[in-house]
This record gives sequence, C-alpha cells and structure tokens, in this order.
Amino acid sequence: MAGVTLKTVAKAVGVSPSTVSNAYNKPDQLSAALRDRILATARELGYAGPDASARALRSGKAGAIGVLFTDKLSYAFSDPFAVGFLAGLAEVAEEFRTSLLLMPLSSTDIDNGSAVQQAAIDGAAIFCVPHGHPALEILAARGIPAVSTDKRDFTEDWVAIDEFEAATPMGEHLARLGHRDLVVLVDKAELTGGRVVELDWDEIGCTDCELRIQGMLKAMPDAHVRLVSGGHNAFSSGQAGASWVLDSQDRPTAIVGLSDVQALGAMEAMRVRGLVPGRDLTVTGFDDIPAAEPAGLTTIRQPIKDKGRRVGRVLLDPTTTERQVLLDTELIVRSSSGPAPKTL
Repeated sequence: MAGVTLKTVAKAVGVSPSTVSNAYNKPDQLSAALRDRILATARELGYAGPDASARALRSGKAGAIGVLFTDKLSYAFSDPFAVGFLAGLAEVAEEFRTSLLLMPLSSTDIDNGSAVQQAAIDGAAIFCVPHGHPALEILAARGIPAVSTDKRDFTEDWVAIDEFEAATPMGEHLARLGHRDLVVLVDKAELTGGRVVELDWDEIGCTDCELRIQGMLKAMPDAHVRLVSGGHNAFSSGQAGASWVLDSQDRPTAIVGLSDVQALGAMEAMRVRGLVPGRDLTVTGFDDIPAAEPAGLTTIRQPIKDKGRRVGRVLLDPTTTERQVLLDTELIVRSSSGPAPKTL
C-alpha cells in the first residue's frame, strides 16, 4: 500500500506512534503480545519499518565503518591479503554489531570523493590508499575517525608494519645465498595483460614498494637490480613479468615479488618452462598468504588477519588505549630460495 507510514500503523493498531517505534527500536519496552500485533499489522499494511537513514540521523550513528582502498571492488574478494585483512576486521565489527562498507576508490581521479563525502559511516579503515588522495582530506574535513594500515597517513591512529625493516632480512638471506643479480616485480596501477615494462626508480609510484626495496638493498648494496612490472598486484601480473624476464637473455639469479601473489605468478612462469624454484632460480615474496606455504615460497610473514582485527579494535573498542600498533614480521625460508647458480 502506497503512503503507509508509522502513523498509519499506529492508527490501525490503536496505539501511539512512539509505541510502534518502540516495537522496532526498543522491543523490551513492550509486551511480546503487543509487539507481535504491531508487527503483524505492519506486514499486512505493507509497512517495512522506520527509515534507516532517518534513524541514523536521530541517533548520530550509522552503524557502519567504511573500508577505503584504491582498486576494483572485486579486489576485496579475490586478493588473498585483502580477504585475510577483511576477515579479521569483520570479526571485530560483528562483535560490535557494526557493518562494513567497502569503498573502492580510483587512484587517479581527483574528483571521486563524492562517495566518501556522502557515506553514512562512523569511522574508516584506510587500506591501501596513496598519500594525498582526496578521500583522506574529505574524511578529515568531516571529522570521521580513521585508522590506517600506513603509519605515514594523515591520521594519528594506525596499525602497520615497518616496511623497510621487514624487508631487510630478505636482503640478508639473498646475500648469504650469493645473489647479486635481481629482478624485482613491482605492482603498477595498470590492468594485467598489457605490456610488460622495465621501470626506472622514479617510476615506482608506491611508497611501501620503495621501502621494501630499500630495506632489502640495505643488506646487499652492491646488487644489480632491475624493476619490472606486468600490471597491478595480481598473480597474472607476476606471471607476465617473470615470463618476460625468463625469456630474455639477461636472466637474473633471483626474482623478488613485493607480494606473494606476484611471486606465485613468477613460480608458475618457471614451472611452464621446466625450471625449478630454488634450484634454477630463486623466487621470494612478501606477506605469507595461505598459498605461500604449500607452494614452498620463501617470504616475509606479516600477521594479515590480526592486522584487520587490530584496526577494528582501534576503531570500535572503547577499551583500546594503544592507538599506534607496530606489528612484528618474520622471514620464512622455504624451498623457493637457494644458492645463486655458479656462472662459468
């Protein structure tokens, strides 16, 4: 029935509008029989309940936190790191009866902040958003509490790792194995399947990537390093980049993925060419996603799911006093890394 309102239901039942409101919002204020009668009448009349946005305005709470990231929406469901992070965040959100609003952002469109401007959220988890993005300025202007996974963002609250120090043990590991000729697979904000490119150092465009490379090279300052990109952070990008490298005449002794998904793509490129990781060429990653262990991938482990949990605690749990959390990382050595092949 068109035009049915809370007042319509109240009149039909013979109670006040506030009593009908209590049936939805404060059920403990009514007897079970009266609430059942109100809800049954509402269903008969086609009344769906109080307007959620109006209720949020009255309470001052939206009951949701936004998760901001610069990638396609599908990234949140396909990237293993994102899936793990969101699973941890969701655990805490469920505890506090809060919803998650996934908010994919363009990394290049400076005018795409309208979604953040209009979003009904009580807080925001900043996940993989570049510095200076207009969405961050909008959050700050709106006074929305935010927690970042990057300790260099605009907000004082963060849960992060030390990207530089985390990567240093990997450099030490490669140096001990005698590697001096490396290719680093760098993620770029471009679609996979396009042209594989070799990058200059000033074309990296990702602060975390730069810090991981610098941390690794701290232990091997004399290494010869080439930067190669097959697209954005994905298995297919790593496979494309590694295929290009493996088919070239100037083959390195090690391929370093700045994420596990790219490293796993590189291992697949080796497999189809009959090459064995750790014997013919070393491959390493970063993150220690679930697929890394069965693949035998040497990597840097960071607590992915716990990072999501800790972000959720800082955002939602009023008992949480630690507002800046630096998580531990660990070098995990597996079969994909081995001594550098001897050259004749």
